[in-house]
Amino acid sequence: MPVADYATYCRMIDSALAGQHAYPAINVTSMTGASAVLQGLAETKSDGIVQVSTGGGAFASGAAVKDMALGAIALAEYVHRVAARYPIYVALHTDHCQADKLDTFVRPLIDETERRRAQGLPNLFNSHMFDGSALPLKDNLDIAVKLLERCHKSQILLEIEAGVVGGEEDGVKGSDASHKLFTTPEDMLEVARRLNAVKGARYLFAATFGNVHGVYKPGAVKLKPSILKDGQDAVVKAYGAGARFALVFHGGSGSTLEEIREALDYGVVKMNLDTDTQYAFTRPIVEHMFRNYDGVLKVDGEVGNKKAYDPRNYLAAAEKGMAQRVKQAVQDLRAEGTTLFKR
Repeated sequence: MPVADYATYCRMIDSALAGQHAYPAINVTSMTGASAVLQGLAETKSDGIVQVSTGGGAFASGAAVKDMALGAIALAEYVHRVAARYPIYVALHTDHCQADKLDTFVRPLIDETERRRAQGLPNLFNSHMFDGSALPLKDNLDIAVKLLERCHKSQILLEIEAGVVGGEEDGVKGSDASHKLFTTPEDMLEVARRLNAVKGARYLFAATFGNVHGVYKPGAVKLKPSILKDGQDAVVKAYGAGARFALVFHGGSGSTLEEIREALDYGVVKMNLDTDTQYAFTRPIVEHMFRNYDGVLKVDGEVGNKKAYDPRNYLAAAEKGMAQRVKQAVQDLRAEGTTLFKR
């Protein structure tokens, strides 16, 4: 099956909400990384999300080009072709895009999807994230509403964030102010009021509950998943059960399984992974280099070992390592065996 279409993506989200599970959303920067995600999802019979950040897109376009939109398009085209070989659904998403990068990342990608639709082709990406969390909430939502209106016309979902994820990921640095790490019920009510006014549009909401980007030992990050419950309760009371958010969990490294599962109970349907899968990709490469140092290097005038320094060997190991971490994420998120794909 190719990349999920709009109706299928919406069914994926609805299924996750109803079943209290979530999809791993894995950042990729290469074809090898994208293949690792597809493999891990397929082996656990879970649907999932492949996502590209601004930095990931720039990297994928090549060091001499550094065009974030071009790199994202190239990776998305690859996933569209290869995903058809796997018995699962996968959605394509773009990660954190702040306001100053909208014109060089998200908007060109929406342009590309609009061109494709005019030619009768499927959407390039299923959803995009606008990260306006550094802005005052009104300014954040003013931009978000306009983006959502445009996305809705092309059956694209929009993800937004209110509250700030701390730490740093892919060059995006969050606030260190502790009070900004928690989205208030009042914030969530305002998000629902503004975005639900775009009739028929679907969106995802990254509410923050102490999340911090980066790598931490288990227990180092103090999450308060109850923040999500409080906000959801307030929104349902004000606007009815149909207004309940489909939430996104950012900055999950170092979270305990208990915290992850509690967040799922409160409406998280998508959990981002980048730091952990980066390590899972790199660790086998390091092991290969240590074990084959005299093969990958021309030591003391020797010629080395071509099989050892052939990138296909160590990148195959990296792909396998990353796929294993994806499988763990699927299990943590209660998504094993939940694919909507039917042969």
